[in-house]
Amino acid sequence: MGITDKLKSEAMGLSQKAMEKIFADEKRAAKVAEAIGAVQRGKAAFDKTQRAVMHQLNFASRTDFKELGKQLSGLKRRVKELESKLSTLKH
Repeated sequence: MGITDKLKSEAMGLSQKAMEKIFADEKRAAKVAEAIGAVQRGKAAFDKTQRAVMHQLNFASRTDFKELGKQLSGLKRRVKELESKLSTLKH
């Protein structure tokens, strides 16, 4: 085991012990879960506002790019399928 692997292993062990101590107390665990939920809600609100602002400025948002990427992937797959069918018809 190299030094990098050893350091990673030690870090994981320490973080696991820290998480066990944090979540050992039910009240503390509930507060941590509540904080995580608040962060997630905040991020969702931020993303929604960012999309609205980007659309108002006529810019594409990250969500728009993701959707276009998915559509492009589907189209590429369909083109390959059609090319395959065409090549079998030619022969």
